[in-house]
Amino acid sequence: MAIVELQNVCKAYGAKIAVDNLSFRIEPGTMFGLLGPNGSGKTSTIRMMIGITVPDSGTIQLFGKPFDRNVLKRVGYLPEERGLYKKMKVMDQLVFLGQLHGLDAITASKRAHAWCERLQITEAIHKKTEDLSKGMQQKIQFISTLLHEPDLIIMDEPFSGLDPVNATLLIDTLVDLRKSGKTILFSTHRMDQVEKMCDQIALIHQSKLVLAGSMREIKSQYPRNRVQMNVTGDMSFLQHPSIESYKDYSGHVEIKLRSEHGVEPDAQALLADAIAHGSHISRFEVTEPTLEEIFIETVGTVSETNPTGGSLDA
Repeated sequence: MAIVELQNVCKAYGAKIAVDNLSFRIEPGTMFGLLGPNGSGKTSTIRMMIGITVPDSGTIQLFGKPFDRNVLKRVGYLPEERGLYKKMKVMDQLVFLGQLHGLDAITASKRAHAWCERLQITEAIHKKTEDLSKGMQQKIQFISTLLHEPDLIIMDEPFSGLDPVNATLLIDTLVDLRKSGKTILFSTHRMDQVEKMCDQIALIHQSKLVLAGSMREIKSQYPRNRVQMNVTGDMSFLQHPSIESYKDYSGHVEIKLRSEHGVEPDAQALLADAIAHGSHISRFEVTEPTLEEIFIETVGTVSETNPTGGSLDA
């Protein structure tokens, strides 16, 4: 049984199409990345999933049943825009939000204290929200999403406003939640995080689904035609005919090799040419394209074939 299933979902606001015939499934215990440029329809999709708005057509099921508001007891939602009360103290606010999810005050307080300790913000417990940094406020909202121990966790841009240390702390927490059996959907622009964390992804562009599947399936569709090099000395080998394009970051070179009909190019010929030119190479690694490169290539291709596709900033 899929935890989330959308079939042919459409949503428009006047003449603007926000979501166009969208279908995907999220299986239990998986980390699912909902990706797309600004205005592609990601937030509109999430809002329909949790009943904030209603599809114009198509169906949405949560936990194997048509959407019903009672099912939201099993859902935790972190919106992109913060919704905290600025004048309330952190612990008072967390207890209040826990009570809104059906917890008694004692249970909400115990869980809130435990989460504050885990996310290293115990010093903020008695402060007002308005006195906290944006990153600290994001942690508070993150905790409020998890207090009632939801089975489905939905997070819209969860790493917004976080420095690398705190982003890593939240990533580790999400990974632990997935290991415990929780199902997690998150939307983000950080392709590196998606690539490390997600089992499945769906890429939306101009309101339509343009790419979906497991990370392994998607990566297998692309040849290993990228080379990462750390090199000093003669750089004339970068004119080798096998190179389609490259970026030189002061000795760290990222190369895209030419490939025809999906056949992987011969990277060893490039390495031999670099050595022949007397270049000093401390790293030479052949890789598949990153998710960010796949994202840019896919979105660029779709834009070229449908340059007038309408979308809503959502």
